[in-house]
Amino acid sequence: MQGEQAVKFVLSTSFTKVAHLTELAPVADTHGWHAMSFSDHVVNPEQINTPYPYTEDGSRRWQAFTDWPDPWVMIGALAAITKNLRFTNNVFVLPMRNPYLVAKAISTAAIISNNRITPAFGVGWSRDEFELMQQDFTTRGKRTSEIIEVMRLLWSGEMVSYEGKYYQFEPLEMNPAPTAPIPIWIGGISEPAMQRAAKIADGWVSDLQPSSEIIESIEKIRVWRREYGLNGEFDVMATPSDAWNVEGYKRLEDAGVTHIMTMPWPFYHGASESLEHKIDSIKRFSDDVISQCG
Repeated sequence: MQGEQAVKFVLSTSFTKVAHLTELAPVADTHGWHAMSFSDHVVNPEQINTPYPYTEDGSRRWQAFTDWPDPWVMIGALAAITKNLRFTNNVFVLPMRNPYLVAKAISTAAIISNNRITPAFGVGWSRDEFELMQQDFTTRGKRTSEIIEVMRLLWSGEMVSYEGKYYQFEPLEMNPAPTAPIPIWIGGISEPAMQRAAKIADGWVSDLQPSSEIIESIEKIRVWRREYGLNGEFDVMATPSDAWNVEGYKRLEDAGVTHIMTMPWPFYHGASESLEHKIDSIKRFSDDVISQCG
């Protein structure tokens, strides 16, 4: 939803071994990729009591013993070995955490990376993890909105206070503070999630969806933003399930998508876990697609 700038490409690292990430990031950094994205789970219970909401049968998309690195530790490490690559999430489960610790981690990552971060938050689906983290699952949506208010205050680096329904504190300061505003995206395909993105965020993150659903969601968000009196730039990071070439990506760009998140190795090497195949795929996708969309 912003201007004439060409669509950007974000490398999804879901289910990728941590040992591969330090090898992949420098390659993406020098081959036209705009950003690298990280998924988020703290633990992976053997049995889940909450069905996974993004598959028809409620089963998870990953196997047990998949690597789930802490996103902010990982981003700090990769920021130190890259120069241009940005970092984001798909998505970080914000209300499962203590807001002050999250604000500190993100602020530190912003400093280390020279402001190359765009946090993307979701409210989560796993009641099991919320209970383990000792956070209330039922208020997660409302708390997410408050936490974002709290973090933006803390990122000012000034002496600040807050009085909300769920969080309150007397004057305090948190430093180091970012040297530039931190953009925030909101992920989720429910109407409350998209409304939250329209009202308080700088962008929206889709799930793995058909292009038609993504475009329909963008139209809804545009309506809400007009109702809120918001007309500025707004990012959309989409993961289309039915677009994998320049033509498909251009259609989404024309509809308002600013960022395409994808994992290129299945296109070239199938389900291979080979590091060499992943590096090859990052380079080939850059030549075949990114260069044609830029």
